Amino acid sequence: MPPRSPASSPSPSSPAGPSSPPAAASVPPSPSPSSSRDVLVAVLRGAGCVFAEDEAELILTAARTPDEAADMAARRASGLPLEHVVGWAGFHGLRIAVEPGVFVPRRRTEFLVDQALAAAPHACVVVDLCCGSGAVGAALAASLGPVELHAADIDAAAVNCARRNIADHGGHAHAGDLFAALPGRLRGRVDILAANVPYVPTGEVPLLPAEARDHEPLTALDGGGDGLDVLRRVAAEAPYWLAPGGCLLVETSERQAPAAVEAFTRSGLTARLADDEELYACVVVGTRVR
Repeated sequence: MPPRSPASSPSPSSPAGPSSPPAAASVPPSPSPSSSRDVLVAVLRGAGCVFAEDEAELILTAARTPDEAADMAARRASGLPLEHVVGWAGFHGLRIAVEPGVFVPRRRTEFLVDQALAAAPHACVVVDLCCGSGAVGAALAASLGPVELHAADIDAAAVNCARRNIADHGGHAHAGDLFAALPGRLRGRVDILAANVPYVPTGEVPLLPAEARDHEPLTALDGGGDGLDVLRRVAAEAPYWLAPGGCLLVETSERQAPAAVEAFTRSGLTARLADDEELYACVVVGTRVR
């Protein structure tokens, strides 16, 4: 049964109403902000949201009316990712628009951005491959200043979302399968190639939280038998697109890291592994030395 909205639930502090109210008082008072928040928290907590209080605050900030807040809380309680409910995700100090059906940027991926900035602080040409919402490209451009920015994804909804997020940075969004989506003139010119490829092994996709499994595109999650199918494709072709000294950065898991490093090395890149235990983030950085 869907939860009741604040508009349909009586406020605990509200009287039942006078027996003969004047015409001007015939409309019941709106719930106070505190009572609306309490109702939202109850709905979210009842659905198992661990951070119900924080999520209620975000919903109240995003909603224009109490009814809209109640509807947003109901959608969140049904399992929709919070970012899809409110329409944005916080990422590397930016507010990234996130539309339904688009992969939600994870906080751990901020580590990939930081590694890219450290490896190529003066980058002029940046590509966000498997871009999803375009969060990585937008964050890189925001930190680097004026760059030539391109984002690409095989999913049309992701490309449309990325186009919105990189517009302020003069970015270009392309639809297609990996490098086939990119303009040929970028060959040999890319300073930062950030590829947040799918790396969940096919057999483990059903074990993902329902938020991801049911509401994010499979193409953004399923990395094939061992989770590294797309990573290997990217690593194999990356040297043709990187500028001398340019770097490829790919997020992976600690368990997959040795095989990921091997794929980079096999393609001729000088590879190193970076990790952050607090964020549970693992990034392979490969550099084209010549």
